[in-house]
Amino acid sequence: MFEQIIPWGLAMAAVAAGLVGGVFLTFSDFVMRSLAASAPMSGMEAMQEINRKVYRSVFMVLLLGMVPVSLVIAVAATALATGSVRVWLLSGAALYLVGVFVVTAAGNVPMNKRLDVLGLTQASAQGYWQHYLRNWTWWNHVRTIASIAAAACYLAGAMLLGQTA
Repeated sequence: MFEQIIPWGLAMAAVAAGLVGGVFLTFSDFVMRSLAASAPMSGMEAMQEINRKVYRSVFMVLLLGMVPVSLVIAVAATALATGSVRVWLLSGAALYLVGVFVVTAAGNVPMNKRLDVLGLTQASAQGYWQHYLRNWTWWNHVRTIASIAAAACYLAGAMLLGQTA
């Protein structure tokens, strides 16, 4: 019975990582381009508000909740899984932990914090906005790919385990 629950848990982790990737994809695909097409003050103000609201969102629960889930998956894969299941699960955990969490914490969040304290009318704000758009979006592409790839890895591990359960 317990062996049948594990593939379902991994499938749910895949869904959660995929949902995180979907939000990132939204920003990479059209939100950032839309903000860039707006007047700089309008784009900056909108992004400041987005960054303030995200902390109290379901997205944040998924984004941060997947960190301990990915750690548990990595530990369990190391201790219990073998062969390709271990490879898929460890790859998924590494992709999520490094490509999503570390990139977010070391790249996107510091840029968000700097943007948040800029006055919209400051001369330096518009220069930073151009830097922000380019670099934040690039790192967001990394997060998009990493979270979707992690979801695929978790799903592959779930499917392989499901075949043997």
